[in-house]
Amino acid sequence: MAMLILFIRAIILYLLVFMVIRLTGKRQISDLQPFDLIITLLVADLASVPASDTSIPLLYGIVPILALFLIQQTMALCSLKFEGFRYAVCGRPLLMVSKGVVQEQSLKAARYTLNDLMEQLRAGGNFELSTVEYAILETNGQLSVLLKGPSQPVTYEALSLESPKAQPPFLLVQDGKIHKEALRQSGYDEEWLNSRLKSAGIKGPERLLFAFLSGNTLHVQSKEKDGGRVAFIDTGGKND
Repeated sequence: MAMLILFIRAIILYLLVFMVIRLTGKRQISDLQPFDLIITLLVADLASVPASDTSIPLLYGIVPILALFLIQQTMALCSLKFEGFRYAVCGRPLLMVSKGVVQEQSLKAARYTLNDLMEQLRAGGNFELSTVEYAILETNGQLSVLLKGPSQPVTYEALSLESPKAQPPFLLVQDGKIHKEALRQSGYDEEWLNSRLKSAGIKGPERLLFAFLSGNTLHVQSKEKDGGRVAFIDTGGKND
């Protein structure tokens, strides 16, 4: 009986914590502001005690969790309404590199070494400090980087070329099963999919681990038992 009570209490607290975390927003742990992270840690700690100790009334865990949720919502609202409060709680973005020059005072304010800055740059795919025009350390700890002109990616606009229509990739097949809704949204049908697969020597979608349609390219990979083959199939466009 005691085990059943523990089981039920754990489910109740899990659902409560899930609801509270879900209502606080969709940000990942790495994107949380300090007060968000503190609330998250405290909620998890408060839920763990009554979940494992039946001598503690369940309300002793529920009430503090709801109180913390209200505190978090109040602070979030104040951050939206009052700029000074937002800066006091969340801090301000720091300009780490300005016009290609590393800002020593910003490094000291952020408790950053040059190695820390270079690590952040490399994590964003920028291995050369000389290519960075501006770098801003955001309040959530992420580094936003603007590259110098010659190092910026070339765009269709810069080359005066017509760009392809922007659209997300469609997952048409997953583990041998066709996603009919995704196929419909892509503007194609199963007959078209089978014909494209056949043109690449693949007998059918049931042999695929996945099939992604991105623009005019169908990226497929067969299951391991079928060779694990990877292929990129040109769809030729909708009028093909």
